[in-house]
Amino acid sequence: MNFRGGMNELMRQASRVQRKIEETKENFKKNTFEVKGANDKVTVVVSGAREIVSIHVDPEFYASEDRSFVFEAIAATVNAALTTATKSLDQELEKLTGGAKIPGLY
Repeated sequence: MNFRGGMNELMRQASRVQRKIEETKENFKKNTFEVKGANDKVTVVVSGAREIVSIHVDPEFYASEDRSFVFEAIAATVNAALTTATKSLDQELEKLTGGAKIPGLY
């Protein structure tokens, strides 16, 4: 298989893609994602760095429900928010790679 510009050009292109991926990942950390759960009684905000920014639980929900149910709802909403952030980053990275999952690049 011959590449236009040879193997050196291929390596330069791979290096450029890797830099773009790293830049995208770094910039993505500034994003936030808000997810609601338990019929909008729990709201979780996570960052693009997949860190919890805030959790809000409706006081009436907290007061009227069993504590274990409330904590399960919080955990499920946190997991959904983290999944949303991860999927969003994956979509951004797929744009850079043309949908190819390149081992070692992300």
